Amino acid sequence: MTSTALPQDDVRRPGLTLLAICLTVVLFPLAITGASVALPSIGSDLGNSLAAGQWVVNGYDLTYAGFMLASGSIADLVGRRKVFQVGLVLFGGGALISALAPNILVLDLARAVAGIGAAAATTSGSAILAHAFDGPARARAFGLFGTSIGLGLAFGPSIAGLLTSNLGWRSVFLVPAIIGLVVLLLTPTLADSRNPAASKVDRPGTITFTLALLLLILGLVEGPQAGWSSPLVLGSFVGFVVLLVLFGVVEQRQSEPMFDLGLLKHRKFVGVSLATIPVVFGFTPLAVYLPSYFIAADGVSAQQAGLILIMLTGLTLFFPTIAGYATRWIPAQVQIAFTVILTAVGLAWLTVLEPGVGYLTLLPPLALIGIAVGLSFGLLDGAAVSSVEVSRAGMAAGMFNTVRLAGETIAIAVAGSLLVSFTQSEVSGKLGGFSSRYADDPAALANLMNQGELKSAVETVEPASQRGAFADTAASAFAQGFHGLLWVLAALCAVTFVVVALLLREPRGAVAGAPEEGALPRTAEVAHAAD
Repeated sequence: MTSTALPQDDVRRPGLTLLAICLTVVLFPLAITGASVALPSIGSDLGNSLAAGQWVVNGYDLTYAGFMLASGSIADLVGRRKVFQVGLVLFGGGALISALAPNILVLDLARAVAGIGAAAATTSGSAILAHAFDGPARARAFGLFGTSIGLGLAFGPSIAGLLTSNLGWRSVFLVPAIIGLVVLLLTPTLADSRNPAASKVDRPGTITFTLALLLLILGLVEGPQAGWSSPLVLGSFVGFVVLLVLFGVVEQRQSEPMFDLGLLKHRKFVGVSLATIPVVFGFTPLAVYLPSYFIAADGVSAQQAGLILIMLTGLTLFFPTIAGYATRWIPAQVQIAFTVILTAVGLAWLTVLEPGVGYLTLLPPLALIGIAVGLSFGLLDGAAVSSVEVSRAGMAAGMFNTVRLAGETIAIAVAGSLLVSFTQSEVSGKLGGFSSRYADDPAALANLMNQGELKSAVETVEPASQRGAFADTAASAFAQGFHGLLWVLAALCAVTFVVVALLLREPRGAVAGAPEEGALPRTAEVAHAAD
């Protein structure tokens, strides 16, 4: 990506630039994983349905993914510092309104606004960083950039758990709003830049892509509630297909498309993109729904649930660096394929999950998944931009990140729907001997547990002497429902491993030491070549 500083503001302040952008990007993954820990408290306070509660996470993730490429194009046109500032205002304002939200509708809408701001600040922030640093210093700066994102992912649940348990769920949104305001005060010191070659934003592509993604997520989230054959759900899926086809037609006619569909002809680019499945389907749903399981089935606090999740997220901080060093001896494509099958094994192993299970029993499978995801964090971005021609590296990076974020949004919705369906199936017929309105409504109980709430259902059981047995039966059904989800995700990763291994394999007859066009990197440094 070409980056030209504006003449009136060509003074680089690398220290302040790095501080401002790293402080900002650490908030964005925290806003996803942290909010998931707060969902049970939000549901208890606002009395929302599962579908409405899912939009607290999905609404943010949806706009974060949908506006990533559009905000990057706008930043190239009008100046990256301006878009960074607007992004911070939208993110901070959305977070503040979330903290003050009187009902779930206001909260969901505010989270969607915050996601737009996060997209704008992420794309413009990375471009500002690339302009402020050169050579090896740029590689180190982007290393800290990636570490900051990892910190948000790794400690988001723990921080949110501490805040929720001690200050209430609203503090999970208030604290990022305050930090965003502090960073906004630093932005006048940042140098501005823009891309002089940029001419326009792909509005048709942006609109059709975002609306298609919105309709898909709407159908997936509302399916378990309204029924998969309901007009709302079927209409959402039909609209998604129509808009997706329209998006493909629009992009082929654009001179500067949002998505360069020609990149899909690159075998290794497709393979690397598919290799994100362990992250989006194997890691993100666990970060969102495991806290609810621990709170409902084991009766732990939000703070304890966040701390337990460090067994999954903590290792993602260290293994990106290890993956970079390991490319000196193990080719990137081998490591990438290995992370996919490693995730599949970890997900299958995690079916040891049961109410009251010891944490040492959970540590090996959670750590295995965390290691696999951490390795992929250190490899996939660099592999994506290195799998195509240098001239198309910027577009490849944008497409890759948009697909990954969109995939996370879809994965959260799909996993939530499957978890509710599996749990509902397990609950049905097992609570007939209890006197409670939830015994006759397994869907309501499954939705309640998926939000981390079981106590209120137990309190409806009469006589009170049966409440313990009801709680044990419901918690066991929730665990079995989680097993069903884990087996589906493990099977998906296993199939993905075969496909990725075939796509990333070196062709027969390749000359040793002579990289083919689009070959993947042996070092992690090429990850920043697109800058």
